[in-house]
Amino acid sequence: MQIISSTNALRLALKTQANIGFVPTMGNLHAGHIHLVNLAKQQCNCVVVSIFVNPLQFGANEDLANYPRTLEADCEKLKAAGCDTVFTPTVAEMYPQMAQSATGIQLNQSMTIVPPDIANDLCGASRPGHFAGVATVVAKLFNMVQPQTAFFGKKDFQQLFVIRELVKQLNYPIQIVAGETVRETSGLALSSRNGYLSAAQKQQAAALNETLHEIALAIQAQNTNFESLENAAKTKLNRLGWQVDYVTVRNALNLQPATLADQHLVILAAAKIGNTRLIDNIELSL
Repeated sequence: MQIISSTNALRLALKTQANIGFVPTMGNLHAGHIHLVNLAKQQCNCVVVSIFVNPLQFGANEDLANYPRTLEADCEKLKAAGCDTVFTPTVAEMYPQMAQSATGIQLNQSMTIVPPDIANDLCGASRPGHFAGVATVVAKLFNMVQPQTAFFGKKDFQQLFVIRELVKQLNYPIQIVAGETVRETSGLALSSRNGYLSAAQKQQAAALNETLHEIALAIQAQNTNFESLENAAKTKLNRLGWQVDYVTVRNALNLQPATLADQHLVILAAAKIGNTRLIDNIELSL
């Protein structure tokens, strides 16, 4: 396995590869990331994993400075998983015109990708600019790696939707493969941010997935008053000590609020337990 930090060296190393699978990450890898690497190994001849903590997708009051950087341990996991190349660009490599200022890292707005309107809803409503940062870094990484296939987890369902739209609108010749969410035995979706949870909070965190399952069971039992189900779920989580951002039932194909005519649904939630923001979702076909 080779570890490469510059775009020129990466392109030279990949020049003869015909079937590249790409897994973009921000490091602090867990079994969910390795699941995506395994999917890439099954479908592609060469697997590239990027590790880059993207400053553009963190808001002013978010945890960029404290986000865990575990490069050595990450590389050990990737080597064991059979990854071929790890791409570890610096901020300067990713954003040559990015400047430091008294208020932090800045990038001229004209240099960012404008994501679809859904990027301003759900997680985008409480994290302004987040998906512009995601779209920009992914577009840059696609240009650098030039894969045939890219792999993303379904846990970040809205992100997956934004990236599929990005590929469509920019005409990238890249297939997007979605990996199923990997969970702990409690049902808690694996996330790098789970490391912020205390042991007691980790036990409490299982309630998020349980609540989504309760909504799914109610819908399957012909309860289609989605607003009532959403409100009941929010009330339950708030009583359990969560700070709920949203619980919502959406059309899984376009992320618009669900209607009675929709066949493919996704139930999404975002909430804080303590200071840690967690997201989860469940897909449902009627």
